[in-house]
Amino acid sequence: MSAHGDRFITPHSPVEGLRRRKLSFLPVVAQAVANVAPAGAMSVIPALIFPGLVLGSARPNLALTFGAAMAVVILVSFCLRPMAKRMAAVSGLYSYTAKGLGQRTAITAGWSAIFGYGLVAMASLLAVGTYVVQLLINLGVAFADPRIFTVLVILAAAGAACFLMIRGIRVSAWSTLLMESISIGILAVLMIVYFAVNPPTVGLGSVFAWNGDFDLLSIGIVVAISAFVGFESPTTLGGEAQKPFVSVPRAITWTPILAGVLYLLAATAQDVALKEAPLDITGSSTPLSDLFSQTSPMFAAVLDLGIAASWFACAIASVNALARIFFCMGREGVAPRTVGRTHPAFGTPSTAILAVMPVVALVPIVMVISGTSPVQGLANLFTLGAYGYLGSYIFASASMPFFLRRIGEDTYASWILGAATSLALGAVLWTAAAVSLHTGNLQTLIYGGVLLASVIFATYLRLRLPERLASVGIYDETRQLDLFQGEPIP
Repeated sequence: MSAHGDRFITPHSPVEGLRRRKLSFLPVVAQAVANVAPAGAMSVIPALIFPGLVLGSARPNLALTFGAAMAVVILVSFCLRPMAKRMAAVSGLYSYTAKGLGQRTAITAGWSAIFGYGLVAMASLLAVGTYVVQLLINLGVAFADPRIFTVLVILAAAGAACFLMIRGIRVSAWSTLLMESISIGILAVLMIVYFAVNPPTVGLGSVFAWNGDFDLLSIGIVVAISAFVGFESPTTLGGEAQKPFVSVPRAITWTPILAGVLYLLAATAQDVALKEAPLDITGSSTPLSDLFSQTSPMFAAVLDLGIAASWFACAIASVNALARIFFCMGREGVAPRTVGRTHPAFGTPSTAILAVMPVVALVPIVMVISGTSPVQGLANLFTLGAYGYLGSYIFASASMPFFLRRIGEDTYASWILGAATSLALGAVLWTAAAVSLHTGNLQTLIYGGVLLASVIFATYLRLRLPERLASVGIYDETRQLDLFQGEPIP
């Protein structure tokens, strides 16, 4: 039904202004691949988990950690797929939750998703700055203070990303797909060359051994999930995809599976390589680069370039998804109406992009200037971002059977899948939060504060602006022009 509730076809789509039905299947997949950033994630996330950074304890099992994270994320994709096949959403999980669990819950889900996209975008820009500086160091460039150059790189990357996103989703999607493809190829070739020059002496049995520490495993899964987050971002392109009910479900189904296979291979290879590395490398902010520099500084520089390009692509994809959620909120009136405007020539949510990009760039810049180590900054940002994604995944997964029941298509299997996925995600998030609080980490409190603020805001809307709350959950509706060439409906 239309958002007006009285007809299936509307004179104007609530998301009018976006370039409707222009993206073929590959750009839609490119959005998912870029947001996942497999090349960057393969290089950075396992290295963050390996030393047990969050807990400062024994080294976890990388293969088990990524395997468990992959299983959880695939369950989420199975929950999102039925909704993506029935609704051309522009704000993704936010809209799905509104149609399943109601508008008030959707506000919390939307804030959680924005928090997740924003934190991962911040981490991506920090990674770009860190690895570009490391690239120049490997090429022999000396810095009196590398922090200044890191800030300049972050500013340049943010500006370039902003230009590509405003210029058009097709331009940014193809650019990010090209960067990711090249980066994955670079990483694969370099890993093969490294093991050819440095044959491993560690047995594979030690790679798959587990110390039985469930606390370390749970917090490791949260960080590992940050390597998958963003696979669902094509759900924000429902209005711009040519065949949204085909391309979006396929993209969110296959991206976590293919990325998971790559991660398992990369995690196993890095586990072998890092077990033999000295402590100064495993504790470095760029461990893989330092590892390769022992063989050849030029290899390390090429790797740094590939990683930086991958994270730049991730920053673009993350802000693209974030801006579309913010754009929908502006159209609904639960965010400033200004952010609901689109670019008159390019058909992109340019105002929302310009509104969020300074904040996304400012946080990593402040972290660099304040002297926060890149390795700790990345660990904190990725973990916090994973909290945001996990929260939105819980709401969306729980919404799926209610969404289907609303249109009379729910089954026993849908209720079981929705409940099982929500419980699995909740267990991971709860355990990680408990461990985080036990170790005195403020990450859980920060995310809890965001959730509390969203609940207060939703309550305010219900009491003072109920008509705006009722409008939450807009999507790209079929227009009269789409079927009747603009002729009036009798």
